[in-house]
Amino acid sequence: MADSRARKRIIIVAGAALTVAITVLGVLQLLPADDPADKAAAAPQVRYSATEVANHFLDAFGSRDAAAAGVLTDNPAAATAQLDDVFRGLRPETVVADRTKLTEPAAGARTAAEPFTLTWDFGAGRAWEYPSTLQVVAKDASWVVHWRPGLVHPKLTAGHSLVLGDLSGKHAVRDRGGAPVLTWAADGPKAAAPKLAPVLLDRMAQVASGQADAAAWYVAIADSAGKESAPLYGTAPRPLTTTLSRPLQQAAQRAVDSTPTGAMIVAIQPSTGDLLAVAQNAAAGANPAALSDLYPPGSTFKIATATAILAAGRTGIDTVVPCPGVATVGQRTIHNANFALGDVPLRTAFAQSCNTTFAMQAAGLGKDALPAAASRLGLAADFEIPGVATETGNVPSAAGTTEQVENSIGQGRVAVSCFGMALVAATVASGRAVTPRLWRELKTTVRSGYEAPPSSTITALRTMMRDVVTSGRGTALSRYGDVHGKTGTAQVGDGTQAHAWFAGYRGDLAFATLVLDSSAAVSVTGKFLGAV
Repeated sequence: MADSRARKRIIIVAGAALTVAITVLGVLQLLPADDPADKAAAAPQVRYSATEVANHFLDAFGSRDAAAAGVLTDNPAAATAQLDDVFRGLRPETVVADRTKLTEPAAGARTAAEPFTLTWDFGAGRAWEYPSTLQVVAKDASWVVHWRPGLVHPKLTAGHSLVLGDLSGKHAVRDRGGAPVLTWAADGPKAAAPKLAPVLLDRMAQVASGQADAAAWYVAIADSAGKESAPLYGTAPRPLTTTLSRPLQQAAQRAVDSTPTGAMIVAIQPSTGDLLAVAQNAAAGANPAALSDLYPPGSTFKIATATAILAAGRTGIDTVVPCPGVATVGQRTIHNANFALGDVPLRTAFAQSCNTTFAMQAAGLGKDALPAAASRLGLAADFEIPGVATETGNVPSAAGTTEQVENSIGQGRVAVSCFGMALVAATVASGRAVTPRLWRELKTTVRSGYEAPPSSTITALRTMMRDVVTSGRGTALSRYGDVHGKTGTAQVGDGTQAHAWFAGYRGDLAFATLVLDSSAAVSVTGKFLGAV
């Protein structure tokens, strides 16, 4: 009997212990997990007045504490994420929120607008200040900031950020194809690799620097991919676009670099006036001689002499004229390059570059005939192209017959630039006056313009210039397509040395090639045309 009662007590105690264990286990199972969000939810909620929550939010904003500011809003996750993006994008040294006008809303109000001013200080004297407004709303006996991106800046929207930009690494100048020519560095525009038009880089850098300060900065809105909008504040200049063509410039540079003596090529697009290439080799110097230095043009000037002859109306391109090997005109004896053609059409004398023919024809013209003809081809024009100095040529009126004869074959006092002869070729190709330009965005100022020869003269010049390549002195270029042009040799100094020229066009590409102290102009031109 006693043993039976003892066993009952053991069973009761054990049952009680089991009950307690089960109860404890149940309580443990019902307790919440150790989750930060649940802890935050379980934590006592701080109740703020409208002014207090606005103050705390702006304090956190000024401290660049996105999380602390975000938790004071009605959308903590969105606010924290976007504020964090803004602080990272702007990288300010300090942010000041001026909230001197904050006041408590009227009794019973559920919303209130709180104006404030933000001042972002980016250092180095860079500051950005603007007014904004935040809205506070009543929520559960407290107040919170109503989150909207516009309180950071009125133009900021969801999914976007603010970024502090500068010009470092950005394009300062692009070529006509959009590739960088110059990029911004701390001390100004620097050449991008591979270099384009080395002889013009310094000039283009000066123009770019004049359009924007290398230390310029700006604030812009950026999307999630980092693409920037137009600046909200500051200056973010668009890169300038040069008219230079990278393929043509590279081809021209390789061509002039192929000869040891000074050489240069200038190429112009007749339809637009775009400068497509300005190339010269090291032997021609560091300054852009191709655009401004003047040289005797030799027989390339016969384009102008032919224009004057045709304008006189006595001779056409098929008129038969004499081409002796030697001719004395006035007091000047003129020689051909060891040939005589007899009586031939003017076009043949042009193609074969017969000095005696053109000297005799020019002797009968007025003293102003050659300057007038040259001016109609652009050799008296004056242009102001931003960043570069240009000279076309100098063709003075002859003092007498001897000078007229010398001028007619590109000797005497006639002098032109490579740029000027390229302009002559472009005028013939286009049939109208051409205004050269180096920039898409910047205009060329025409100080002295010109009017091209009449269409009948242009047609005649085109025919004769084509003959030069098909049957004249420039036949080596016939394999490069429908090339028109004129060869030239200009004696310099004591007459023992000479410069070689070729001026012409193919399609919408006009050009002039000058090789100093050499006879390689046709060869260099062939290398250029063969590469394009």
